[in-house]
Amino acid sequence: MAPRPASILHADLDAFYASVEQLLDPRLRGRPVAVGGGVVLAASYEAKAFGVHGGMSGRRAKELCPELVFVGGHFREYQRLGDRAMAVLHDMTPLVERISIDEAFADVTGSVHLLGPPPHIADTVRRRVRDELGLAISVGVATTKHLAKVASQVAKPDGLVVVEAGTEQAFLEPLPVRLLWGVGPVTEAKLAAAGITTIGQLGASAPEALRLLLGHAAGAKLGALAVNADPRRIETTRRASSVGAQSALGRRRATDEVLRSTLGYLADRVATRLRAKERAGRTVTVRVRFRDMRSVTRSRTLPAPVSATLTLTEVAVDLARMALADHPGERDITLLAVSVSHLDDEAVLQLELPLALEGEQLRPGTPTGAGRWALDRSVDRVRQRFGRGAVGYAAVALSDDRRVPEEFRELAEAERVADEDHLAFGG
Repeated sequence: MAPRPASILHADLDAFYASVEQLLDPRLRGRPVAVGGGVVLAASYEAKAFGVHGGMSGRRAKELCPELVFVGGHFREYQRLGDRAMAVLHDMTPLVERISIDEAFADVTGSVHLLGPPPHIADTVRRRVRDELGLAISVGVATTKHLAKVASQVAKPDGLVVVEAGTEQAFLEPLPVRLLWGVGPVTEAKLAAAGITTIGQLGASAPEALRLLLGHAAGAKLGALAVNADPRRIETTRRASSVGAQSALGRRRATDEVLRSTLGYLADRVATRLRAKERAGRTVTVRVRFRDMRSVTRSRTLPAPVSATLTLTEVAVDLARMALADHPGERDITLLAVSVSHLDDEAVLQLELPLALEGEQLRPGTPTGAGRWALDRSVDRVRQRFGRGAVGYAAVALSDDRRVPEEFRELAEAERVADEDHLAFGG
């Protein structure tokens, strides 16, 4: 059987948020720009050259780059321009899988007889985005989704990299492991401690050693990606396998007040998104990151799928307390995250018999659960009409997490969830 041709494209707009700001205000072009204020939400390439990056405090960013210009962000423009860039891809092929506001995969196998070979199609995409939108987009072309994404990262900024069939391993082996999908700073540090710094070294490592080092699932997946074993195909429609949100805290003492306000905020976001999709989930997972960047997770599977804000908040706080109790030496935390998985279509609410049931608040059909169900939907209707800030739970409304604009949180969370979903084969 002939090898699959290099016909998968991964297109990724360069430094998208900051580039849009430079497009909207020509005075910012060529200057170091950060979207945000107290926290850097995104940085231009000129700012990144000084070490400025997303998630950094504004004060630290200014220390690194005194000439840094902060802008507030034009979120409607981000959505509009991201949609227009995706429309260019759709002009090339109907097989487009958008994974965030500014990046997507495309399978152009069926388009070559009309539009030319894949590298030509990729170059057309780049030229049209530049000419029609005024933005730079980097494109990777390869035989698999994973490899196309790696190629687009190598192509940045404003470049095109094609990895032809048969050259995959020669391309991958010298690259740093951080370019693999799913390798963040913590995983990269673990691999480096084991003497693994390149993708070639990772691919040559014994599978059992990787599972011991990284865990069974992550070790197996990253070992497969290192040798370009990626069976996934383009999915033009896909339902998320989980819904989640996270909040970087800087460095905060892990008090009960911090847990309740932050997790309440995150639970409100997650539960609202679940209800908007008419979904509910059985498994709640909380991630706590300590000041040394180590993370721990705790999960609980509930007796019935839930989408209630207060219920999700209570479960999340209990899980975070468990994680902290298991690490009594850790008093400061830098991040909290909540996700809900094992999703089902939300069933019509059915009241349960008035029995004394254990965990009544966790069951939607009990008096407590039904009350929360009705309250949440009233809140949703008010927000739909008057905006998210019109009504909410007090602990959430007064939370410090509101320093980050709601629109940016929506965009950032969508990107993070897409990355997590796609790391798993078949997602």
